[in-house]
Amino acid sequence: MTRRAGRALLPLLGILAFAGLAGADMAAAADARAPVPVSVTARPIARFAPGTATRYGNLDFRGGLVLTSSFRAFGGLSGLALDAKGERFLAVSDKGWWFSGRIEAEDDRPLALDKVVAAPMRDRDGRTLATQGRGDVEALTRTADGYAVGIERAQEIWSFAGPDPLTARGRRLPGSEALQALASNQGPEALLAIPLGTPARPSLVVIGERSPASDDVLPGYIFAPEPAGTFTLTRSSEFNATDMALAPDGYVYLLERRFVWYSGVALRIRRFPLAEIRPGATIAGEVMIEIGNNAEIDNMEALAIHRNAAGETILTLMSDDNFSTLQRTLLLRFAVIEDQRAAAVAAPDQGFSQPMKAP
Repeated sequence: MTRRAGRALLPLLGILAFAGLAGADMAAAADARAPVPVSVTARPIARFAPGTATRYGNLDFRGGLVLTSSFRAFGGLSGLALDAKGERFLAVSDKGWWFSGRIEAEDDRPLALDKVVAAPMRDRDGRTLATQGRGDVEALTRTADGYAVGIERAQEIWSFAGPDPLTARGRRLPGSEALQALASNQGPEALLAIPLGTPARPSLVVIGERSPASDDVLPGYIFAPEPAGTFTLTRSSEFNATDMALAPDGYVYLLERRFVWYSGVALRIRRFPLAEIRPGATIAGEVMIEIGNNAEIDNMEALAIHRNAAGETILTLMSDDNFSTLQRTLLLRFAVIEDQRAAAVAAPDQGFSQPMKAP
């Protein structure tokens, strides 16, 4: 089987693969009340695509890793948050797990993951979300008082208060009913918290993977904190939303994925000013990169942003391997290369200054 043909089969095979896992260590870890250490092996990605170029669209490739682990719950990473330096990370999986640790890097080039720990997500009574049909966690954002996650199929938003979500108890946020029109596999893939009035009262912005009503748009929802309106993003070339993040300059970056049988998987990143998100708006955005499976990509579903010491905007992407032996968990880093004509967009005070708690 060629690499292209193999990749074309990955999503289907990935869905089937997890069902065959012997989950003894997962079950034991889920029963534990403290986060468990996870050993992760990292193999560097020398080139993002064939050739010697590092510039792709408006992005400069700074490095990447292929991540593997013997811990059976490792994988399916669908949401990512970073501290201000891009070192401490928090990730969520679509089997209802938290992963926390440190990205070791040199000049923006990731080298390894260190001090990784994992824990299942739990509700206020200590029950794991996965055992309640709420394990398909696809989105993550930091809020003023902790973190919020988006759960597909259940079509809900949950909040985990405090600096350490691995030991926190979650609660379902009111207003999730507005998402119930989304089809089972079209749920809240992208989630963003932005201030509304004061940092202690953030609003949440949700983008669904696809629209239940039109193939030409992606659906957007504003919660402030109750449902406050909807907006749309133009959809083209069969790309669907998988994540979004807010940059320090006030631009929202939208990560998108396309999968079609004849060409496999593709990646696109668009950006648009945060100010364009308002009830009734239709947003097009600027394409930063669009590339197919000739590059070192997989099912890219997680995006986080920080600013490096030189003041550059750094994008960190991670992939959901669907727990398939034919797919990979990737970590990729790019720097945004600005056109001299581009103007900075004033960014609101995010108010998210609390540090991540070290495991």
